Amino acid sequence: MEISFIIGLFILGTIFGSFYNVVAYRLPKGESIIYPNSHCPNCNHVLNWFELIPIISYILQKGRCFNCKCKISIFYPIAEIICGLLFVICYLSFGISLNLIIALTFTSLLIIVILSDYYYMIIEDSVLIVFSILLMIEIYFISGLEVLLHSLFSALISFIIMLLLKLFGDFIFKRESMGGGDIKLMAVFGLMIGWKLSIITIFLSAFIALPVSVFILKTNKNHEIPYGPFLSIAALILYYSHINFEIILSIIASIKIF
Repeated sequence: MEISFIIGLFILGTIFGSFYNVVAYRLPKGESIIYPNSHCPNCNHVLNWFELIPIISYILQKGRCFNCKCKISIFYPIAEIICGLLFVICYLSFGISLNLIIALTFTSLLIIVILSDYYYMIIEDSVLIVFSILLMIEIYFISGLEVLLHSLFSALISFIIMLLLKLFGDFIFKRESMGGGDIKLMAVFGLMIGWKLSIITIFLSAFIALPVSVFILKTNKNHEIPYGPFLSIAALILYYSHINFEIILSIIASIKIF
């Protein structure tokens, strides 16, 4: 039963992943996520149903458009696989519970954030607003008003901390150090994992981003690197693992510097 549920959840995740890719690709360009139908960006061929099956269509078509044979980016099936895996991780972390609904919603938001920031270095306000409202509604009905108010307070604190960091970075580097979307994203982190873990997210994301940034800048010094994906990955790691802030502090305190 559990294996069947996991497989079903993975398949569902790949389907949603395919849709989230459309959302991330179209919204920043001001396009509708409903119309026109999915099509090849090279020849505008409208995709048939058998070209829309997540992962499988890419494999059967050997990574090329059915009509013009133009190469399809492998990033599409990779995004679908990752979304499917993250949906499964949500289940493994929270089980069959009401919190699983919140986890899937939060994960869905961050998948769209990662994709849109990767494509255009933009985190859409509309996406953050819609998902934040959904998360607040879910928190209220699942955990109650007191928990929601506490989460909103954490969101405000996280927003202020990130804003201050941005202002400090702007002053030091004499240019915009981070986008407004990253600051608003931090407010969502505060809502979901609390302001204390949100601070940990900043340091963890920097740790994750460092080797990637060094590699990218070595190949292209003029390439700008979006920070939203690294923040999102760090937040997901902390969210899934249920890391308690007090435990982190005790670990840090126990480390002796010789």
